[in-house]
Amino acid sequence: MLDHVFTDAIGALRENLEDNRLEPLTDEERFLSDVLLGDLTWQTSYGLWGETNPPRVQADITLEWPTWAQSSYRSWCREEEIADPPVINIEIVLRVQRLAEPPDVASFLRVLPEQSTLVGGHALERSGPRVEIGYEDDLEEGAEHAIEIGYEGVYELDEGTLAKPDLLDDHFASMGGWISSVLVRLGDLKLNYLPPEEDEPA
Repeated sequence: MLDHVFTDAIGALRENLEDNRLEPLTDEERFLSDVLLGDLTWQTSYGLWGETNPPRVQADITLEWPTWAQSSYRSWCREEEIADPPVINIEIVLRVQRLAEPPDVASFLRVLPEQSTLVGGHALERSGPRVEIGYEDDLEEGAEHAIEIGYEGVYELDEGTLAKPDLLDDHFASMGGWISSVLVRLGDLKLNYLPPEEDEPA
């Protein structure tokens, strides 16, 4: 049985992302269960409205509900004492892709903060960038470049939130706006992109 607080968190974040005019990339949404460890993971991707497919900029979002947090939450539901409040692990990866030339990493870091907005009482911390380069079979076609910059942290389900799950909407409200704003910043950078493929909308 799924712990409803985790699915409530997913619903709150999804609603706030779409309220901020971000478009879900539905083919990328997954709900996974680790059959050995019991961890639950939700993965999804969002882009700006009107982008090509695949979009130039997107946010890949992962929420993880670890087994120990599930056990802690169930103990709280049974009114048992818990040593540590349950948490949801959050990872957001901002991806800029279809670049026609290698990215200037410093220019991306200049427009992205070191921390996210607060989610509950905690901010997500920025990690180091990752640069990709890919080729078609015909090397004369040139390379496609991409850069990813991630943010990681936890959302702690304290006693107040557990007792009043409606607070999830308030806590995740700023996250949708923050993701939208950083995607717009990345989209506004003056970059050279590869043209859309023929079967993609212009």
